[in-house]
Amino acid sequence: QVQLVESGGGLVQPGGSLRLSCAASGSIFRIHAMGWYLQAPGKQRELVAVIETGGSTNYADSVKGRFTISRDNAKNTVYLQMNSLKPEDTAVYYCNARITISTPTNPLLNYWGQGTQVTVSS
Repeated sequence: QVQLVESGGGLVQPGGSLRLSCAASGSIFRIHAMGWYLQAPGKQRELVAVIETGGSTNYADSVKGRFTISRDNAKNTVYLQMNSLKPEDTAVYYCNARITISTPTNPLLNYWGQGTQVTVSS
């Protein structure tokens, strides 16, 4: 069993910053890509940023230059530093990880965190 536990969401004023964290734990053999998605009310979940094991990254156009994704492989943790936040960044943010789990067959599975609310408002 694998769990992704997120933290760091909250209420922030426009122009402010927040840092999200997501730690993976459980029967982990290897963690591959890790990423962050957002889901605004009434909309589909969409990619914010993703980071591969080696550190290569990809961002949604809407967050380029404002958000930075990073990971600590020793801690099985991914971070999202969000700067210059805008009201349109308001959403529930979900952590995602593709993980090979430690079972005899070592399947590669996709996991989601429980989500953390980010609200940008004055």
